[in-house]
Amino acid sequence: MKTEISFKKRCGEDPHKLPEVIAQGGSIAADGCPDVWELSNGDFAIIGIRKTRELMHLLPESAGCGLDEEIVLVPRIVMANAKRDLPDYHKK
Repeated sequence: MKTEISFKKRCGEDPHKLPEVIAQGGSIAADGCPDVWELSNGDFAIIGIRKTRELMHLLPESAGCGLDEEIVLVPRIVMANAKRDLPDYHKK
């Protein structure tokens, strides 16, 4: 049985409404804005600017990017804005 995943809620305010983004013309990327969303299963979806080709060769040895993964750029203002809605990690 396949579990349906949906977008539950945006983390932080709508990036289009942030003063820093408005001052730049209303969007950080070509067709919208990078964004961070919590999914119905508790995971997170990141909408970012695709940078795999440009950054793959710069990854540290301890990091990897698999064939089914992408490196995406999310501007600092977007992640800082989303931070308030991201849960803290607690080791078990």
